Amino acid sequence: MNKKQRVVNSLNHIEPDRIPFEVSFTIPQWQKMAAYFGDNNFEDKINNHLKVIDYSMPHTELEYAPGHFMDQWGVVWNRSGPDKDIGIVENHVIEEPDAFGFDLPEIDFNELGSRLVRFSESNKDVFKVFNIGFSLFERAWTLRGMENLLMDMIMHPDFVHGLLDRICGFNISLVEFAASYDVDGVCFGDDWGQQRGLIMGPAMWREFIKPRLKRAYSAVRKSGKFVMQHSCGDISEVLPDVIECGLHCYQTFQPEIYDIARVKSELGNDLSFWGAISTQSMLPFETPDGVRQKTISIMKTLGPGGGYIASPTHAVPYDVPAGNIAAMLDVFENQHKYL
Repeated sequence: MNKKQRVVNSLNHIEPDRIPFEVSFTIPQWQKMAAYFGDNNFEDKINNHLKVIDYSMPHTELEYAPGHFMDQWGVVWNRSGPDKDIGIVENHVIEEPDAFGFDLPEIDFNELGSRLVRFSESNKDVFKVFNIGFSLFERAWTLRGMENLLMDMIMHPDFVHGLLDRICGFNISLVEFAASYDVDGVCFGDDWGQQRGLIMGPAMWREFIKPRLKRAYSAVRKSGKFVMQHSCGDISEVLPDVIECGLHCYQTFQPEIYDIARVKSELGNDLSFWGAISTQSMLPFETPDGVRQKTISIMKTLGPGGGYIASPTHAVPYDVPAGNIAAMLDVFENQHKYL
C-alpha cells in the first residue's frame, strides 16, 4: 500500500496498514531542524503521506518595503518581526462597506497550471492537496479589517454577503481549474475559532459562512476530489454543519480544545481528522520521551477504523525543541514498534 492509498483509505474510514502522517515547518523551525540533522534536505527524507501546493505562494507577492510584502489582493503583510511565514496585516484594502469597491485579482492560469504539472510529476505516490489559504472569512477580514468586518455583519450585512460571494466565486474558479489536474483533495484554510468558541459566533457563521462553504465544497465533490478544511480554534458548535456541507476531513483538531476521543466517537463515522498532536501545549514543553508516549496515545485513540492523519496541529513553530520533533517522527516511522 503506497502513501496515497493509505490516505484515501483513511479518509474513506477504512483502516490502512499504517496511519498516514504529515509534518510541515515554519521558516525558523525549518532552519532549526536543518541544523539539528545537519542536512538542508532533511524534509525530503520525512515520509510525508500528503504534499500540499498552495495557491498563494510568495511568487504572487511583491516586496512592498523591507520585510513587508503585498499579496495579489493588495494586502500588505509585515514580516519584519518574528513571524516570517504570515505576518501582520498593515492596511485596509476596502475602506468603506462597498463590496464592489475593489477588483478581484486576476488568476494566472498558465503559471498555476505549470506549477500543478511540476507538483504532480514530483509527487507521484503521495496524496496531493491543493490549498487555498485565507479562503473566505480570513480573506474578507484581511481586506476590510477584523473589527470592521465583524461590525459589518451586524450593520452592513448586504455588504458582507456581497463580499463573501465574490471571494467564494474566485475560490470556485481556482477549484474547477486545479481539479482538472492530478490533485486528490482541496483544502480551504480559514480560521473561525478562538480558544473557546467561534470568533463571529454560530449564528453569524451560519448566516455568512455556511452558504459559501456549501457552494465551494460542492464544487470540490463534483470534481471527485476530497474536501478538507483548516480552521484553528474551537469550531465544535458547527462541526455538524461542516459535515452537512460535505466536508471529508477537518484540520487541525487541537487536543487542548477538543476531547478527541469523544469527538472521534460521536462524529468519526462522518468526518476524518488531521492533526491532534499539539503545537500549543505538548510539543514545545514535553521531554522527547513524553512526546513519544503522548504521540503513541493519540495515534492509538484516533487511528482505529481509519479517519485519521497524524500530524502536528500547525506548521511546527520555532519554540519546539528539535529533539521533540525527532521523537514524534520516530513514532510515525516505526509504528510497527510502538502501535
